[in-house]
Amino acid sequence: MLPLLRSLLAGYLRSMTQITCPCRKTAEKTLPFADCCEPYLTGSAKAPSAEALMRARYSAFATGKIDYLIDSVAPEARSDVERGSLEAWARESEWHGLDIVETVEGRPGNKTGIVEFVAHFTRAGDEREAHHERSTFRFDDKDQCWYFIDGARPKGRTIVKGPQIGRNDPCSCGSGKKYKKCCGAAA
Repeated sequence: MLPLLRSLLAGYLRSMTQITCPCRKTAEKTLPFADCCEPYLTGSAKAPSAEALMRARYSAFATGKIDYLIDSVAPEARSDVERGSLEAWARESEWHGLDIVETVEGRPGNKTGIVEFVAHFTRAGDEREAHHERSTFRFDDKDQCWYFIDGARPKGRTIVKGPQIGRNDPCSCGSGKKYKKCCGAAA
């Protein structure tokens, strides 16, 4: 009986180390939780970059590790953290994956970093939602770790169009006429 129990337990533990990390569910290249965010969430390693911390924070939401979420916030920003709302959001949501849109700095050797991401989830059985945020991080020399400072929804991107033809410019059709007397007449 005991060898059978050991065998079942070993198989279970092997399968747990092979589950895909919550932050990589939608990624082209998936990684096992044990090789991705789990070491950060258990405290056996520190996130080496702002993006790694962002991924670990997402995985903390997905696995209900609220203490990690709070501890990874910069000490000067912790007064804004509401444990109850974090617990509710983590508990009431099903987490579907994380897309990293852009990372600015935030690597080893940098003091600050910005990570823009989209977190996919379903809350309380409703429709799928996407939380799009641009988060700011800082590296603390004393603690030798990255901290989350704050996040905000990204502003809309400015659309820049190419140069436009003026009314008195030559028409782009090649007729030699002014634009206002040629193709611009109908406008």
